[in-house]
Amino acid sequence: MSGVGTIGLDLAKHVFQVHGSSVSGAVIFRKKLRRDQVLKFFATQPASTVAMEACASSHHWGREIAKLGHQIRLIAPAYVKPFVKRQKNDAADAEAICEAAQRPTMRFVAIKTEEQQAASLVFRARDLLVRQRTQIINAIRGHLAEFGIVVAKGPCHVAKLLGRIADTPAMAQSILQLLVDQLQSLDEKIAHLDRELAHRVKADTEAKRLMTIPGIGPVTATALVALAPTAQAFEKGRDFAAWLGLTPLQRSTGGKQKLGETSRMGERTLRRLLIIGASAAVRWAKRKGSSNPWLMNMLNRKPPMLVTVALANKMARIVWALMARGGTYRAPAMAS
Repeated sequence: MSGVGTIGLDLAKHVFQVHGSSVSGAVIFRKKLRRDQVLKFFATQPASTVAMEACASSHHWGREIAKLGHQIRLIAPAYVKPFVKRQKNDAADAEAICEAAQRPTMRFVAIKTEEQQAASLVFRARDLLVRQRTQIINAIRGHLAEFGIVVAKGPCHVAKLLGRIADTPAMAQSILQLLVDQLQSLDEKIAHLDRELAHRVKADTEAKRLMTIPGIGPVTATALVALAPTAQAFEKGRDFAAWLGLTPLQRSTGGKQKLGETSRMGERTLRRLLIIGASAAVRWAKRKGSSNPWLMNMLNRKPPMLVTVALANKMARIVWALMARGGTYRAPAMAS
């Protein structure tokens, strides 16, 4: 096995598959490993390039295997799929990962540290609790509708919705109260996470600088610091916007450029937060106006949703500029 150049590792919960190939691409070995055998196996291998698909556990394994002297390459699953030959199984996946890692133009994912993963946990937990809160509100709304009670949608009408529970039969009220108690518990937990985010933004100078951008608040600013790679990982702001999935799909052919809908191929948490912030900025500009001439010109010519996504793309590029070069946001001057 001394001639091994690249090892493809197909991750799993219990049984892992490894595929070793030489620098020329010739197959050296194929092996199955139990979870407790993985590190022992790589400890016996000479320094090689170890490639894995980027997934939930890949950053952990990447850190541990890197300690053994190997070079780690994480690849987005979408870039591995074209290299799978016909039937899909663990051995074929490991071979495809190995082949993909040997491509000279392949793009790789940066390994996250434990601190980065811990910092992102607050956003994952908050998203989960917000989804659960929405589910409970919709469940209460649906149950009340069965008794002919309908209340307008929206967060501002939740109190009115809960107040109508008293109009339902006594047998239903005790059950609905369980949902109300769960809803109140979720509100308290979400408020606790919001306070945690506010505390973090006060201690982070970079997050404070990002908050100078219109449409970016404490949640989005701390999420960008915690979830986004370093600015040096991207050559320009457009690359960062493309990584977030805020650029249009291309279906160009025959020398003709054809752009489709937004790709949505990237970090969906950051993309959603930027679109929410851009939506707030667009609503404010429609009601009160804006000092941004580009935004007002777009609103006069384009549908609001298209302007919202375009503004989110622009915000992403500004974020990259501030993270790469420092400084704070300066609003564009109005034309005289």
